[in-house]
Amino acid sequence: MELKVIDLAAYLAVADKLDCEPSKLTEQLGPELIGLCKEVSRALKEAGAVVVKDPRCSAEENNRFIEMMERYYESPEEYKRPQERPNFHYQVGITPEKVELPRLLVDEEMQEKVRAMPKESQPATIVGPDLKWRYMWNVGPRPLKTQFKELNSAPVIPEGFPGWTETMNSWGSKMIAAVEVIAEMAAIGFGLPKDAFTSLMKQAPHVLGPTGSDLRNHGQEGIVFAGYHYDTNFLTIHGKSRFPGLNIWLKNGQKVEGSVPEGCLLIQTGNEMEYLTGGECLAGMHEVIVTKKTTEAIKEALEQNRSLWRVSSTLFSHIESDAMLKPLGHFAESPLVSYVEH
Repeated sequence: MELKVIDLAAYLAVADKLDCEPSKLTEQLGPELIGLCKEVSRALKEAGAVVVKDPRCSAEENNRFIEMMERYYESPEEYKRPQERPNFHYQVGITPEKVELPRLLVDEEMQEKVRAMPKESQPATIVGPDLKWRYMWNVGPRPLKTQFKELNSAPVIPEGFPGWTETMNSWGSKMIAAVEVIAEMAAIGFGLPKDAFTSLMKQAPHVLGPTGSDLRNHGQEGIVFAGYHYDTNFLTIHGKSRFPGLNIWLKNGQKVEGSVPEGCLLIQTGNEMEYLTGGECLAGMHEVIVTKKTTEAIKEALEQNRSLWRVSSTLFSHIESDAMLKPLGHFAESPLVSYVEH
C-alpha cells in the first residue's frame, strides 16, 4: 500500500472562512473538499499515516533546518552534554545516545505480537538502548499554570550557536501549522466539529524533536537507531530526511518504508489520537534502522563530502497537558472504547 500525497493548498484557500458546525461545513466546502477531508480521516484510520504537501512548508526551509542540526550534532560531545536536562526527564534539551529505551525491549505483550507477525513484517531485533541523539525544543506558548511542569519547562539554548532560536521556532511553527490543518480536516472527515481536535491543542507541549544518528560510527546495515515503538503524543510529523531508514507499520500490520517525497511531510497517529477516537485510529508503529538504501546514501554523502549525521526533521504535536483524554463525539460509542480504556 502506497500512501497517497494529499495537497493542502485547496483547503488552505478557504480554511479561514469555515464554520465549526459539521452541518454548515458540507455546503461551505463542497463535495470535492469534503472528499479530501474524508481521505485524510480514512488514511489516519486505515493506515495510521498520511503524506501531505503544505505550500507553507518548503523543502528549502526543511533543508536549512537539517543543515543547522547537522552542524550541532557534529559538535564535540563535551559541547552538547551541558544541554542535558535529565531532571526534566529529557523533555527539553539534548538526549544522548543510549538513553532512550525502545518500548519493544521492555513490553512483553508487544514482543508476543511481534513474534506472531510474518517474518517480512517483523521489526529489526533490538539489543539495547537507542543509538540516536535527540534535541527537544518547545514550540508555541505554554500554560501559566499546569500540573506537568516538566512538559512545559523553559527551552534550552546552546551557547554560541547563531540563528538557533530563529530557525527552531520558524520550522517548528510551520510544522505545527501543518498538523493543525490535518487535525481540522480529519475532524471534518470524521463528522466532528472542525475544531474538535485543535481546540484541545492550545498551549499544548508541542516539541520539535530532531534526532541525530551518527552514520560514520554506526553505519552498518541492520544497526537500530530507534527501536520499534509508537509515539505517546497526538500526531507526529516528519519532514524529509537526507538518509532513508524509517519504517512504518500500517494498521493492517504491513511494514512499509516511510519515504517522504521532496517538499512533503509524513504524519503518523500517536497514542493521544487513539484515545480521542476511541481506538478507531491506532498509534502508528515505526522504527529507524540502517538499511541497504541508507548505506547507499552514506556512500553518496562521502563522495560529496556531506555530513554523515542522519537528522530527522520531526515534531511531536500534543493535546494540552491538563486536558482529559476521552473519546470525542460519536467515537464515545465505538465498540473499541473499552479496549482503549484498559
